[in-house]
Amino acid sequence: MPLSLRRGIVTAVVERLGSLVRLEVDGVPCVAYPRLTGSVALEDDVLVNTQARELELGSGGFDVLYANLTRGLDLPPEESAHVMLLPYTPLQLTTRFAEEDGPLADSLAGRPVICCSLHSQVGPVLAGLGAGPRVAYVQVAGGALPVSLSDTVRSLQAHGLVERTAAVSPCLDADAQCVTIHSALAWAGASGCDAVVCAIGPGIVGTASRLGHGGLSAADAANAAVALEGSAIVAVRVSTADARERHHGVSHHTRGLLALCDEGVTAAWPAGLARPAWLSRHEEIDVTGWERACADLPLSPLSHMGRGLGDDPWFFASAFAAGRLARSRLDG
Repeated sequence: MPLSLRRGIVTAVVERLGSLVRLEVDGVPCVAYPRLTGSVALEDDVLVNTQARELELGSGGFDVLYANLTRGLDLPPEESAHVMLLPYTPLQLTTRFAEEDGPLADSLAGRPVICCSLHSQVGPVLAGLGAGPRVAYVQVAGGALPVSLSDTVRSLQAHGLVERTAAVSPCLDADAQCVTIHSALAWAGASGCDAVVCAIGPGIVGTASRLGHGGLSAADAANAAVALEGSAIVAVRVSTADARERHHGVSHHTRGLLALCDEGVTAAWPAGLARPAWLSRHEEIDVTGWERACADLPLSPLSHMGRGLGDDPWFFASAFAAGRLARSRLDG
């Protein structure tokens, strides 16, 4: 399984978003993470990883900057960092971990933790939570690893709907780096956040098998929330858009992760949609007004697999239900 690296020249810098740069290398779209590989500028001599684009995998049709040979060599490690991310791989680097920098909460004391098996659920979950609560976003493995890749999280944070972000290893490039989901939730509790939204990054690792998909990370997050005395809520992945697709109805991803959840985990179910008989650990939620709340988010139009609010309404309404359930537990 060799890396697919190509040498090229930066021919355009399309957009700088702080922790993410969109650029072109020899005219081919590429992304760079300057906190990892250093700054980037026109005419820099770079190495890019081309494998996902060339194989038409989940990179979205772009390369990823691997090293900047012009200005990214001999970069100093993060000050006082001594724990390795992605250890013993060609991408290993040191960083400070949240566990080293302050006390963690012993208990979540009932704080709601909403667990998403897809990144596209994050927006409607936040719409259900609404303004007011202090929210931490925690990214877990199962999709893209850099938190900084998410336009959704960046926009929600810029507009105050997400206060802080954490990356659970091997995820990276967030406000805080954590070793485990348990410590990330405890960090959120110690930070004074009222609620936590856990999700995989954009895209999903999938093998078309019951146990071999990234969405199962939501079960790990839910079980960790229960262990830390939080209120664990699963956002159900449901679709009524196309009866031919594998995820029609309640996705097999959701059924698989709920089967691995401990007692105390609740699935949020939108009122008005027929519920499968096997989904027993649930709470039915009135989702009246979900369309307006989702449309009012400070995001480009919400979409999932190319479908918008009107194309697959129950996908968004079910994620909204999880956020509204969390809000009811905060207000109750």
